Amino acid sequence: MSPYTVGLIGAGGIAHAHLPAWLQLGADVVVHSLVGAPELVAEHGGRVVDSLEELLALSDAVDVCTPTPTHRDLVLAAAAAGRHVVCEKPLALTVDDVTAMIDACAAAGVSLYPGHVVRYFPAYAAMHDAVADGTLGALAVQRFQRIGAAPRMAWFHDDEQSGGIVMDQMIHDLDFARWTAGEVVRVHATRTTGSEGGDGPALPVTAQVILTHRSGAISYVTGTWGHADVTFQTRFEVVGDQGLLQHDSADHQPFSANGLPAVAGSGYRPTVPYSESPYLSEIREFHRAFREGVEPRVSALDGRAAVAIAAAANASIRSGSAVDLEVLS
Repeated sequence: MSPYTVGLIGAGGIAHAHLPAWLQLGADVVVHSLVGAPELVAEHGGRVVDSLEELLALSDAVDVCTPTPTHRDLVLAAAAAGRHVVCEKPLALTVDDVTAMIDACAAAGVSLYPGHVVRYFPAYAAMHDAVADGTLGALAVQRFQRIGAAPRMAWFHDDEQSGGIVMDQMIHDLDFARWTAGEVVRVHATRTTGSEGGDGPALPVTAQVILTHRSGAISYVTGTWGHADVTFQTRFEVVGDQGLLQHDSADHQPFSANGLPAVAGSGYRPTVPYSESPYLSEIREFHRAFREGVEPRVSALDGRAAVAIAAAANASIRSGSAVDLEVLS
């Protein structure tokens, strides 16, 4: 195939996972960011461009790795330029904004995919397959837990910009719960915040979300942002009428093989020296979708549904009551 050029926007934590993946797939990557682009390129490769306009002119597809409040405008700009788009999760903070992004891409005849990378982690993918093929029988209860050090950048702790822990961190497990158990019709959530913040945000922050699925299954999702010394850890347990499947990342450490590079992690994003990085698996599916039309395992509609669930959870936290969720088509 002819060379494929990807315009990566942003140079924060997730860009350090996406950029190496695109390069490993043979893409030519141009990077634009208000801060940090030269350092990102010096570490991984690619080349810096000076403006969004230059990036859009050079690119076949765009990868949006910027803070959440910027996603809508950047996706709309990419669609207007006729470029396919990968956008890091959450696609936006509101269903209305995500719908506008989806509509703009559809009108331009380009694809939009959200960065829900947990669907590509091997243990989670295996769990989904076990549910889908009926190994566990009729699904009854799911439990998901995700804990890590709180993000360092202040905007993550401003609910108006990030949607807080539910929209930013827990959206991974909310999306996965829907993927395995089906559409969500009711959401009830709580959130607690510690009193020790020093010069930074009060920590720890913990939220719990209970999902009622249309199928009758129940999902319990817990997320924690802790202090800087907290080790990243995930757990899940899924119960059907014919079996139980459990996973704890502390008991099953990822491994490295074939000399593939590990992705640098942080307190809220794990280091992933698997035989293949889940980020590479994710980007490979998007790359193939753009070039060959083979749809990946996650769609923009999945991204919108995840935002709807997270937004309902945040509404429940504010009101103290359960929120009935209209299933979006």
